[in-house]
Amino acid sequence: MLVLGIESSCDETAAALVRDGHEVLSSVIASQIETHRAFGGVVPELASREHLRNIGYVVRQAFREAGCRQEEIDGIAVTRGPGLIGSLLVGVSYAKAMAWATGKPLVPVHHIEGHIFSAFIENPGIEYPLLALTVSGGHTSLIHAPQPGRYEVIGRTRDDAAGEALDKIAKFLGLGYPGGPVIDRLARDGDPRRFPFSIPKISDGRLDFSFSGFKTAALRHIAEAGIRPVRPGAPVPQVILDLVASYQRAIVDTLIGQARKAEARLGPRSLLLVGGVACNSLLRASFRETFEDGRLPARVYIPSPAYTTDNAAMIAAAASPRFSGSPSLDLELNASAGLPLVG
Repeated sequence: MLVLGIESSCDETAAALVRDGHEVLSSVIASQIETHRAFGGVVPELASREHLRNIGYVVRQAFREAGCRQEEIDGIAVTRGPGLIGSLLVGVSYAKAMAWATGKPLVPVHHIEGHIFSAFIENPGIEYPLLALTVSGGHTSLIHAPQPGRYEVIGRTRDDAAGEALDKIAKFLGLGYPGGPVIDRLARDGDPRRFPFSIPKISDGRLDFSFSGFKTAALRHIAEAGIRPVRPGAPVPQVILDLVASYQRAIVDTLIGQARKAEARLGPRSLLLVGGVACNSLLRASFRETFEDGRLPARVYIPSPAYTTDNAAMIAAAASPRFSGSPSLDLELNASAGLPLVG
């Protein structure tokens, strides 16, 4: 089963060819970081224009790197949502046109399901039931999958996503874009105990997250300590290193704390950490330290960094099992910016 995957939900145009859901023959990504850097965040209109400019080249390059032709694929998978509507429309429209021209079946994929399947690329034998902590710039959620194709969102952010909270403080401090990787790097030289952050308590017992309070507390610390944004090219003072280390530690502790509660309630056989923020070194280490202590029966899976950020290999992997059901081309298929994860 050879599947072409297409991903364009936000600011990366991606295409990949994947065989049998885990053998990645090619994975091509056109990043838009330089386009959006001056704005400190993704500008939706600019993102959709860049997707239009890049998608043809990215798909052709994926076929070149895989050494195969369009007629050799068994089907096409595309991210339907959620995401930026203009960006999604580019990928969905391109996938529909290619499916119509080649006569190949088309399978739409939920972006979060794609992130879950990013762990399966390198670990095809992951057992169910599984619990996935999905952390990115746009999403922070806990997903329980009792069996393949069935999903229950048992926890979600009530305000900002974790990655968004990291990016916003990095922008405020003048640390650059994207902020999450910068904070991850700088925090290694900081004292995570210098600035106190209170972990939010969800009073109704749900496994939800909240990160907006961390931003408010960080702004208060910045004002009280007289911290000023870093000028371009200037060295980062120790007080900012300590602040971002404390800030990152609080966010990671929140993520791990809710994941521990979910694991205790559900007792899954597999625990997954996925999404763009799964690249964060502190989060990866804390997740393994918490759940690989030998006392839990569940196994831990964290994708390689290449598969944690938005990519098309995970979209092809998620769609691969569905091609056995003889899907067809639905020309009425459309993008959905707020597509819920159901199953």
